[in-house]
Amino acid sequence: MYDTSLWLGGKEFKSRLIVGTGKYPSFESMREALEASGAEIVTVAVRRVNLPGQGESLLDFIDTKRYTLLPNTAGCYTADEAIRTCYLAREAGLGTLVKLEVIGDSRTLFPDVEGLLEATRRLAREGFSVLPYTNDDPVTCKKLEDAGAAAVMPLGAPIGSGLGIRNPYNIKLILEAVTVPVIVDAGVGTASDAAIAMELGCDGVLMNTAIASAKDPVAMATAMKLAVEAGRLAFKAGRIGKKLYATASSPIEGVPDWSTS
Repeated sequence: MYDTSLWLGGKEFKSRLIVGTGKYPSFESMREALEASGAEIVTVAVRRVNLPGQGESLLDFIDTKRYTLLPNTAGCYTADEAIRTCYLAREAGLGTLVKLEVIGDSRTLFPDVEGLLEATRRLAREGFSVLPYTNDDPVTCKKLEDAGAAAVMPLGAPIGSGLGIRNPYNIKLILEAVTVPVIVDAGVGTASDAAIAMELGCDGVLMNTAIASAKDPVAMATAMKLAVEAGRLAFKAGRIGKKLYATASSPIEGVPDWSTS
C-alpha cells in the first residue's frame, strides 16, 4: 500500500517511531534497543549530555551518522530556560530540530502552555524546527501551529505513566485542527498503545520509559516497531465502522431455503 514519509525539519524519515535515550539499565542496552526499534530519530536531554572532555557520554553510544538527534529541553520550567537550552544544543552541534518542553508542574509534568507558546514563537523566529510537547488540547495545538511549530506532540497520558491513550477523541480533534504532523508523546505503556495512536491517524509516536524500563528493553523496542508499522498500515487500510448489532460474515441473501424443500 502506498504511503508517504514523515517529514520533520526538512528531512525525510521512513520510521514513524521516535525513541528516547534515558532510563536504560546501561548505555549498551540503550544502543541495542535503538537498533531493534528501527527508529531514525532519537531524543537526548541536553542537560544530561556530557560535552567533550567531561567523561563518558550517551552520545558515545549513538551513531550520529545513522540517527538524527532530537535534543529536548527536559527539566525546563520557564520559556527563557528552554530557549537557552535550545541555543546550547545548537552551539554544541546538535542541530535546530528540537523537542520543546516547558514544564508547569513537577508532580504531573504537565506543560506550562503560556510558556510553551512563548518559547515556540521565539524559537521558530530564530530558525528552529520546534516540536512542542503539549496537552491533548486541540485549541492549544492550533495555537502552537500558528506560533510556528513544525509539529505538535500531545501527551497520551502523563510522562512515564504507561497509562496509554487516555483521550483518543481529543487526539482525533487535534488531527482535525492542525495541518502539521501530530506525534503522540508520553504515556505509552505497551505495543497496543502505540498501535492505537497510529490507528487514530497520528503521524508518529515518541516514547522512552515504555522501552527503557521494560523487563527486556530490546524485545519491547522490537514490539513497538511492529506496533507502529501495524497501526499505520491499519489506518491507511481503513477500518470498518462500529455497529451496535451483528452483521453476518456470510450473507444469506440469495441462498436457497432448504428447510422448505
